[in-house]
Amino acid sequence: MSVRRSAAALATTAVLCATAAPAAVAAPSPSPSPTTALPPGLYGTSDPQFDGVWRQSLALLAQKIEYVTPSTKAVDWLAGQQCADGAFPSYRDATENCTPKTVRDTNASAAAVQALVELDVHRETVDSGVRWLKSVQNEDGGWGYNPGSPSDANSTAIVIGALSRAGQKLGDITTLGGKTPYAALQTFAIPCGGEGGGAFAYQPDKKGELAANGDATAAGVLGAMGKGLAAGDSNAVKAPVCRKGADLGPEETAQNGAYYLAGVLAEQPYLNLPPMPGAEDTAPQPDFGNTADAVVALAASGHKDKAAGAVKWLAKKSKNWAKQGGPAATAQLVLAAHATGTDARDFGGVDLVAQLNATGPAPAATAAPSPTFTGQQPVKDRSSDDGGMGVWWLVGVGLAFGAGIGFLLSSRRKNQQL
Repeated sequence: MSVRRSAAALATTAVLCATAAPAAVAAPSPSPSPTTALPPGLYGTSDPQFDGVWRQSLALLAQKIEYVTPSTKAVDWLAGQQCADGAFPSYRDATENCTPKTVRDTNASAAAVQALVELDVHRETVDSGVRWLKSVQNEDGGWGYNPGSPSDANSTAIVIGALSRAGQKLGDITTLGGKTPYAALQTFAIPCGGEGGGAFAYQPDKKGELAANGDATAAGVLGAMGKGLAAGDSNAVKAPVCRKGADLGPEETAQNGAYYLAGVLAEQPYLNLPPMPGAEDTAPQPDFGNTADAVVALAASGHKDKAAGAVKWLAKKSKNWAKQGGPAATAQLVLAAHATGTDARDFGGVDLVAQLNATGPAPAATAAPSPTFTGQQPVKDRSSDDGGMGVWWLVGVGLAFGAGIGFLLSSRRKNQQL
Protein backbone atom coordinates (compact mmCIF):
# COMPACT_ATOMS: atom_id res chain seq x y z
CA MET A 1 0.00 0.00 0.00
CA SER A 2 1.24 3.47 -0.78
CA VAL A 3 1.78 5.21 2.52
CA ARG A 4 1.58 8.53 0.72
CA ARG A 5 -2.13 8.01 0.30
CA SER A 6 -2.87 5.53 3.06
CA ALA A 7 -5.84 7.31 4.60
CA ALA A 8 -7.65 7.64 1.30
CA ALA A 9 -6.67 4.18 0.13
CA LEU A 10 -7.81 2.38 3.23
CA ALA A 11 -11.28 3.85 2.94
CA THR A 12 -11.54 2.90 -0.72
CA THR A 13 -10.02 -0.53 -0.20
CA ALA A 14 -12.88 -1.40 2.12
CA VAL A 15 -15.37 -0.33 -0.52
CA LEU A 16 -13.80 -1.91 -3.58
CA CYS A 17 -12.89 -5.19 -1.91
CA ALA A 18 -16.61 -5.70 -1.42
CA THR A 19 -17.05 -5.55 -5.20
CA ALA A 20 -15.48 -7.47 -8.04
CA ALA A 21 -12.60 -5.01 -8.40
CA PRO A 22 -9.76 -5.21 -5.84
CA ALA A 23 -8.67 -1.95 -4.26
CA ALA A 24 -5.39 -0.17 -4.83
CA VAL A 25 -3.32 2.73 -3.67
CA ALA A 26 -4.38 5.70 -5.73
CA ALA A 27 -8.09 5.22 -5.29
CA PRO A 28 -10.03 8.23 -4.06
CA SER A 29 -11.03 9.09 -0.56
CA PRO A 30 -14.65 8.72 0.56
CA SER A 31 -17.27 10.64 -1.38
CA PRO A 32 -18.22 14.07 -0.01
CA SER A 33 -21.57 14.68 1.54
CA PRO A 34 -24.28 15.97 -0.83
CA THR A 35 -23.92 19.43 0.64
CA THR A 36 -20.19 19.60 -0.03
CA ALA A 37 -19.41 21.65 -3.12
CA LEU A 38 -16.14 20.77 -4.81
CA PRO A 39 -14.07 23.74 -5.95
CA PRO A 40 -13.97 24.51 -9.67
CA GLY A 41 -10.78 23.34 -11.32
CA LEU A 42 -10.37 20.22 -9.17
CA TYR A 43 -10.12 16.80 -10.80
CA GLY A 44 -12.41 14.06 -9.54
CA THR A 45 -15.62 14.07 -7.56
CA SER A 46 -14.58 12.34 -4.34
CA ASP A 47 -13.75 14.07 -1.07
CA PRO A 48 -10.38 15.78 -1.66
CA GLN A 49 -9.44 16.04 2.01
CA PHE A 50 -6.70 13.43 1.84
CA ASP A 51 -5.63 13.50 -1.80
CA GLY A 52 -6.78 16.71 -3.50
CA VAL A 53 -3.33 18.09 -4.29
CA TRP A 54 -1.93 14.63 -5.00
CA ARG A 55 -4.54 13.62 -7.55
CA GLN A 56 -4.46 17.04 -9.19
CA SER A 57 -0.69 16.87 -9.57
CA LEU A 58 -0.74 13.38 -11.06
CA ALA A 59 -3.53 14.35 -13.45
CA LEU A 60 -1.60 17.36 -14.71
CA LEU A 61 1.61 15.35 -15.08
CA ALA A 62 -0.18 12.66 -17.05
CA GLN A 63 -1.85 15.20 -19.31
CA LYS A 64 1.44 16.95 -19.96
CA ILE A 65 3.28 13.85 -21.13
CA GLU A 66 0.36 13.03 -23.43
CA TYR A 67 0.53 16.47 -25.07
CA VAL A 68 -2.67 17.68 -23.46
CA THR A 69 -2.78 21.36 -22.53
CA PRO A 70 -4.66 21.42 -19.22
CA SER A 71 -7.19 24.04 -18.34
CA THR A 72 -5.72 27.17 -16.78
CA LYS A 73 -8.40 26.81 -14.12
CA ALA A 74 -7.00 23.40 -13.14
CA VAL A 75 -3.40 24.61 -12.98
CA ASP A 76 -4.31 27.72 -11.01
CA TRP A 77 -6.30 25.61 -8.54
CA LEU A 78 -3.18 23.57 -7.80
CA ALA A 79 -0.98 26.64 -7.38
CA GLY A 80 -3.62 28.20 -5.15
CA GLN A 81 -3.37 25.34 -2.67
CA GLN A 82 0.09 26.52 -1.60
CA CYS A 83 0.48 28.16 1.80
CA ALA A 84 2.40 31.41 2.20
CA ASP A 85 5.44 29.53 3.53
CA GLY A 86 5.67 27.44 0.34
CA ALA A 87 4.16 24.22 1.67
CA PHE A 88 1.15 22.39 0.28
CA PRO A 89 -1.33 20.59 2.51
CA SER A 90 -3.11 17.51 1.22
CA TYR A 91 -6.03 19.86 0.58
CA ARG A 92 -7.28 23.15 1.98
CA ASP A 93 -10.03 25.69 1.56
CA ALA A 94 -8.12 28.31 -0.40
CA THR A 95 -10.53 31.04 0.67
CA GLU A 96 -8.89 30.91 4.10
CA ASN A 97 -5.23 31.50 4.89
CA CYS A 98 -3.04 28.68 6.17
CA THR A 99 -2.42 28.74 9.90
CA PRO A 100 0.14 26.97 12.08
CA LYS A 101 -2.50 24.27 12.53
CA THR A 102 -2.70 23.63 8.78
CA VAL A 103 -1.07 20.24 8.27
CA ARG A 104 1.72 20.51 5.71
CA ASP A 105 2.30 17.51 3.47
CA THR A 106 5.75 16.87 1.97
CA ASN A 107 4.39 14.37 -0.54
CA ALA A 108 1.69 16.70 -1.80
CA SER A 109 4.22 19.56 -1.93
CA ALA A 110 6.71 17.49 -3.91
CA ALA A 111 4.07 16.24 -6.34
CA ALA A 112 2.76 19.77 -6.91
CA VAL A 113 6.28 21.08 -7.52
CA GLN A 114 6.88 18.33 -10.08
CA ALA A 115 3.63 19.05 -11.90
CA LEU A 116 4.27 22.79 -12.12
CA VAL A 117 7.87 22.24 -13.22
CA GLU A 118 6.80 19.97 -16.06
CA LEU A 119 4.09 22.41 -17.12
CA ASP A 120 6.64 25.24 -16.87
CA VAL A 121 4.23 27.61 -15.13
CA HIS A 122 4.00 29.36 -11.76
CA ARG A 123 7.77 29.36 -11.28
CA GLU A 124 7.43 31.48 -8.16
CA THR A 125 5.25 28.76 -6.67
CA VAL A 126 7.84 26.13 -7.57
CA ASP A 127 10.69 28.13 -6.04
CA SER A 128 8.72 28.72 -2.86
CA GLY A 129 7.87 25.04 -2.66
CA VAL A 130 11.52 24.09 -3.12
CA ARG A 131 12.61 26.43 -0.34
CA TRP A 132 10.04 24.96 2.01
CA LEU A 133 10.99 21.36 1.22
CA LYS A 134 14.64 22.14 1.87
CA SER A 135 13.74 23.87 5.11
CA VAL A 136 12.07 20.77 6.56
CA GLN A 137 14.81 18.29 5.69
CA ASN A 138 15.49 15.96 8.60
CA GLU A 139 18.91 15.63 10.21
CA ASP A 140 19.42 12.27 8.52
CA GLY A 141 19.05 13.99 5.14
CA GLY A 142 15.59 12.67 4.37
CA TRP A 143 11.95 13.64 4.76
CA GLY A 144 8.90 12.27 6.50
CA TYR A 145 5.29 12.56 5.40
CA ASN A 146 4.85 15.69 7.50
CA PRO A 147 7.50 18.12 8.76
CA GLY A 148 9.23 16.72 11.81
CA SER A 149 8.06 13.14 11.32
CA PRO A 150 10.73 10.43 10.87
CA SER A 151 12.14 10.04 7.39
CA ASP A 152 10.70 7.34 5.16
CA ALA A 153 11.72 6.02 1.77
CA ASN A 154 8.61 7.18 -0.09
CA SER A 155 8.67 10.76 1.13
CA THR A 156 12.42 11.09 0.69
CA ALA A 157 12.22 9.71 -2.84
CA ILE A 158 9.41 11.96 -4.05
CA VAL A 159 11.07 15.05 -2.56
CA ILE A 160 14.32 14.09 -4.31
CA GLY A 161 12.39 13.89 -7.56
CA ALA A 162 10.86 17.31 -7.02
CA LEU A 163 14.15 18.99 -6.13
CA SER A 164 15.94 17.33 -9.02
CA ARG A 165 13.27 18.30 -11.56
CA ALA A 166 13.36 21.86 -10.22
CA GLY A 167 17.07 22.04 -11.05
CA GLN A 168 18.54 21.55 -7.58
CA LYS A 169 21.85 19.76 -7.06
CA LEU A 170 21.06 17.02 -4.57
CA GLY A 171 24.65 16.65 -3.45
CA ASP A 172 24.62 20.26 -2.24
CA ILE A 173 21.48 19.82 -0.12
CA THR A 174 23.00 18.69 3.13
CA THR A 175 22.23 18.83 6.82
CA LEU A 176 24.56 20.29 9.42
CA GLY A 177 25.96 16.80 9.79
CA GLY A 178 26.68 16.56 6.07
CA LYS A 179 23.89 14.10 5.26
CA THR A 180 22.49 14.25 1.72
CA PRO A 181 19.05 13.13 0.52
CA TYR A 182 20.66 10.21 -1.31
CA ALA A 183 22.43 9.10 1.86
CA ALA A 184 19.13 9.09 3.71
CA LEU A 185 17.36 7.15 0.97
CA GLN A 186 20.07 4.50 0.92
CA THR A 187 19.53 3.77 4.62
CA PHE A 188 16.22 2.15 3.64
CA ALA A 189 17.86 -0.20 1.12
CA ILE A 190 18.10 -3.89 2.06
CA PRO A 191 21.51 -5.43 1.27
CA CYS A 192 21.68 -8.07 -1.43
CA GLY A 193 21.97 -11.71 -0.54
CA GLY A 194 19.24 -12.12 2.07
CA GLU A 195 15.48 -12.03 2.12
CA GLY A 196 14.19 -9.06 0.15
CA GLY A 197 17.69 -8.26 -1.02
CA GLY A 198 17.82 -5.09 -3.13
CA ALA A 199 14.42 -3.82 -2.03
CA PHE A 200 13.68 -0.69 -0.06
CA ALA A 201 11.81 -0.67 3.22
CA TYR A 202 9.38 2.10 4.03
CA GLN A 203 10.95 2.63 7.46
CA PRO A 204 12.83 0.45 9.94
CA ASP A 205 10.57 -1.42 12.35
CA LYS A 206 10.72 -1.00 16.12
CA LYS A 207 13.76 -3.27 16.22
CA GLY A 208 15.52 -1.28 13.52
CA GLU A 209 15.08 -4.03 10.94
CA LEU A 210 14.15 -3.47 7.31
CA ALA A 211 11.39 -5.35 5.50
CA ALA A 212 10.96 -5.28 1.73
CA ASN A 213 8.12 -3.05 0.56
CA GLY A 214 7.13 -2.96 -3.10
CA ASP A 215 5.73 0.56 -2.97
CA ALA A 216 8.81 1.92 -1.20
CA THR A 217 11.04 0.07 -3.68
CA ALA A 218 9.34 1.57 -6.73
CA ALA A 219 9.63 5.02 -5.18
CA GLY A 220 13.20 4.37 -4.02
CA VAL A 221 14.39 3.35 -7.48
CA LEU A 222 13.17 6.63 -9.00
CA GLY A 223 14.50 8.66 -6.09
CA ALA A 224 17.94 7.07 -6.13
CA MET A 225 18.18 7.96 -9.82
CA GLY A 226 17.03 11.52 -9.15
CA LYS A 227 13.98 11.07 -11.36
CA GLY A 228 10.44 12.29 -10.96
CA LEU A 229 7.03 10.67 -11.16
CA ALA A 230 6.78 11.16 -14.92
CA ALA A 231 10.07 9.42 -15.70
CA GLY A 232 10.19 7.71 -19.08
CA ASP A 233 12.16 4.84 -20.55
CA SER A 234 15.91 5.18 -19.96
CA ASN A 235 16.51 3.93 -23.54
CA ALA A 236 19.03 1.47 -22.12
CA VAL A 237 18.46 -2.23 -21.60
CA LYS A 238 20.40 -3.80 -18.77
CA ALA A 239 20.32 -7.15 -17.05
CA PRO A 240 19.15 -6.54 -13.48
CA VAL A 241 21.94 -7.18 -11.01
CA CYS A 242 22.01 -6.87 -7.22
CA ARG A 243 25.39 -5.58 -6.09
CA LYS A 244 26.74 -6.10 -2.61
CA GLY A 245 28.86 -3.60 -0.74
CA ALA A 246 28.77 -0.93 1.91
CA ASP A 247 29.85 1.90 -0.38
CA LEU A 248 27.34 1.64 -3.20
CA GLY A 249 26.36 4.81 -5.03
CA PRO A 250 22.74 5.91 -5.55
CA GLU A 251 22.63 4.47 -9.08
CA GLU A 252 23.78 1.06 -7.86
CA THR A 253 21.21 1.16 -5.08
CA ALA A 254 18.55 2.00 -7.65
CA GLN A 255 19.62 -0.96 -9.78
CA ASN A 256 19.39 -3.23 -6.75
CA GLY A 257 15.83 -2.07 -6.23
CA ALA A 258 15.05 -2.75 -9.88
CA TYR A 259 16.51 -6.23 -9.45
CA TYR A 260 14.07 -6.88 -6.63
CA LEU A 261 11.06 -5.57 -8.58
CA ALA A 262 12.01 -7.60 -11.66
CA GLY A 263 12.19 -10.72 -9.52
CA VAL A 264 8.77 -10.16 -7.98
CA LEU A 265 7.13 -9.47 -11.34
CA ALA A 266 8.79 -12.53 -12.85
CA GLU A 267 6.82 -14.70 -10.44
CA GLN A 268 3.51 -12.93 -11.07
CA PRO A 269 2.79 -9.85 -13.21
CA TYR A 270 1.63 -7.64 -10.33
CA LEU A 271 2.40 -6.59 -6.79
CA ASN A 272 0.11 -7.52 -3.94
CA LEU A 273 -1.61 -5.33 -1.41
CA PRO A 274 -0.53 -6.09 2.14
CA PRO A 275 -3.30 -7.73 4.17
CA MET A 276 -5.78 -5.44 5.87
CA PRO A 277 -5.37 -5.22 9.65
CA GLY A 278 -7.00 -8.25 11.23
CA ALA A 279 -7.34 -10.04 7.90
CA GLU A 280 -3.91 -11.64 7.53
CA ASP A 281 -5.39 -15.01 6.51
CA THR A 282 -7.25 -13.69 3.49
CA ALA A 283 -5.97 -14.27 -0.02
CA PRO A 284 -3.60 -11.58 -1.35
CA GLN A 285 -5.20 -8.88 -3.47
CA PRO A 286 -3.52 -7.35 -6.54
CA ASP A 287 -2.23 -3.81 -6.11
CA PHE A 288 -2.83 -2.00 -9.38
CA GLY A 289 -1.37 1.33 -8.35
CA ASN A 290 1.93 0.03 -7.03
CA THR A 291 2.22 -2.31 -9.99
CA ALA A 292 1.98 0.75 -12.25
CA ASP A 293 4.62 2.48 -10.11
CA ALA A 294 6.89 -0.56 -10.42
CA VAL A 295 6.51 -0.46 -14.21
CA VAL A 296 7.67 3.17 -14.26
CA ALA A 297 10.62 2.37 -11.99
CA LEU A 298 11.75 -0.60 -14.10
CA ALA A 299 11.48 1.32 -17.37
CA ALA A 300 13.31 4.33 -15.95
CA SER A 301 16.15 2.12 -14.70
CA GLY A 302 16.67 0.35 -18.02
CA HIS A 303 14.53 -2.73 -17.53
CA LYS A 304 11.48 -2.05 -19.64
CA ASP A 305 11.54 -5.64 -20.84
CA LYS A 306 11.07 -6.85 -17.27
CA ALA A 307 7.95 -4.71 -16.98
CA ALA A 308 6.30 -6.02 -20.15
CA GLY A 309 4.25 -8.69 -18.39
CA ALA A 310 2.99 -6.21 -15.81
CA VAL A 311 1.96 -3.77 -18.54
CA LYS A 312 -0.03 -6.48 -20.30
CA TRP A 313 -1.65 -7.46 -17.02
CA LEU A 314 -2.56 -3.85 -16.22
CA ALA A 315 -4.01 -3.35 -19.70
CA LYS A 316 -6.18 -6.43 -19.24
CA LYS A 317 -7.19 -6.12 -15.59
CA SER A 318 -7.14 -2.46 -14.50
CA LYS A 319 -10.15 -1.06 -16.33
CA ASN A 320 -12.59 -1.15 -13.41
CA TRP A 321 -9.97 -0.05 -10.90
CA ALA A 322 -9.00 3.02 -12.92
CA LYS A 323 -12.62 3.96 -13.56
CA GLN A 324 -13.53 3.73 -9.89
CA GLY A 325 -10.23 5.15 -8.70
CA GLY A 326 -10.65 8.46 -10.49
CA PRO A 327 -7.99 10.84 -11.79
CA ALA A 328 -5.03 9.61 -9.73
CA ALA A 329 -5.58 5.97 -10.68
CA THR A 330 -6.02 6.77 -14.36
CA ALA A 331 -2.98 9.03 -14.27
CA GLN A 332 -0.84 6.25 -12.79
CA LEU A 333 -1.74 4.03 -15.75
CA VAL A 334 -0.92 6.86 -18.17
CA LEU A 335 2.49 7.25 -16.52
CA ALA A 336 3.12 3.51 -16.81
CA ALA A 337 2.07 3.48 -20.45
CA HIS A 338 4.25 6.50 -21.17
CA ALA A 339 7.30 4.96 -19.53
CA THR A 340 7.05 1.81 -21.64
CA GLY A 341 6.04 3.35 -24.95
CA THR A 342 2.55 1.86 -24.75
CA ASP A 343 -0.37 3.70 -26.33
CA ALA A 344 -2.27 5.35 -23.48
CA ARG A 345 -5.15 6.04 -25.86
CA ASP A 346 -5.68 2.34 -26.44
CA PHE A 347 -4.69 0.69 -23.19
CA GLY A 348 -6.56 -2.59 -23.14
CA GLY A 349 -9.19 -0.94 -25.28
CA VAL A 350 -9.50 2.10 -23.01
CA ASP A 351 -8.57 5.65 -23.96
CA LEU A 352 -6.91 6.61 -20.70
CA VAL A 353 -6.26 10.15 -21.85
CA ALA A 354 -9.92 10.81 -22.64
CA GLN A 355 -10.90 9.14 -19.38
CA LEU A 356 -8.53 11.38 -17.44
CA ASN A 357 -9.59 14.52 -19.28
CA ALA A 358 -13.21 13.81 -18.41
CA THR A 359 -12.50 13.93 -14.67
CA GLY A 360 -11.75 17.65 -14.63
CA PRO A 361 -12.09 20.91 -16.51
CA ALA A 362 -12.01 20.50 -20.27
CA PRO A 363 -8.41 20.85 -21.53
CA ALA A 364 -7.44 23.84 -23.60
CA ALA A 365 -6.13 21.52 -26.31
CA THR A 366 -5.18 17.91 -26.87
CA ALA A 367 -3.30 15.84 -29.41
CA ALA A 368 -4.00 12.41 -30.87
CA PRO A 369 -2.64 9.83 -31.19
CA SER A 370 -0.21 9.49 -28.27
CA PRO A 371 3.27 10.93 -28.84
CA THR A 372 6.11 8.45 -29.29
CA PHE A 373 8.56 10.34 -27.07
CA THR A 374 8.90 8.50 -23.75
CA GLY A 375 11.75 10.29 -22.00
CA GLN A 376 11.19 12.81 -19.24
CA GLN A 377 11.60 16.26 -20.70
CA PRO A 378 14.66 18.23 -19.57
CA VAL A 379 14.36 21.16 -17.19
CA LYS A 380 14.19 24.48 -18.96
CA ASP A 381 16.92 27.10 -18.55
CA ARG A 382 15.25 29.43 -16.05
CA SER A 383 17.36 32.41 -17.02
CA SER A 384 14.87 33.11 -19.81
CA ASP A 385 11.66 32.18 -17.97
CA ASP A 386 8.73 33.83 -19.68
CA GLY A 387 6.02 32.58 -17.35
CA GLY A 388 4.14 30.83 -20.17
CA MET A 389 3.50 27.17 -20.80
CA GLY A 390 7.18 26.81 -21.65
CA VAL A 391 9.66 26.33 -24.46
CA TRP A 392 9.64 22.55 -24.19
CA TRP A 393 5.88 22.48 -24.51
CA LEU A 394 6.06 24.59 -27.65
CA VAL A 395 8.82 22.40 -29.08
CA GLY A 396 6.73 19.31 -28.39
CA VAL A 397 3.70 20.87 -30.03
CA GLY A 398 5.76 21.81 -33.04
CA LEU A 399 7.20 18.33 -33.42
CA ALA A 400 3.81 16.75 -33.03
CA PHE A 401 2.30 19.06 -35.63
CA GLY A 402 5.19 18.42 -38.01
CA ALA A 403 4.60 14.70 -37.67
CA GLY A 404 1.03 15.15 -38.81
CA ILE A 405 -0.64 15.11 -35.40
CA GLY A 406 -3.60 17.42 -35.48
CA PHE A 407 -4.43 19.31 -32.37
CA LEU A 408 -8.11 19.27 -31.54
CA LEU A 409 -9.44 22.21 -29.64
CA SER A 410 -11.83 20.96 -27.01
CA SER A 411 -13.49 24.20 -25.95
CA ARG A 412 -16.86 22.75 -26.90
CA ARG A 413 -16.48 19.96 -24.37
CA LYS A 414 -18.50 20.49 -21.23
CA ASN A 415 -16.83 19.96 -17.91
CA GLN A 416 -17.20 16.33 -17.06
CA GLN A 417 -16.40 14.50 -13.87
CA LEU A 418 -16.57 10.90 -12.86
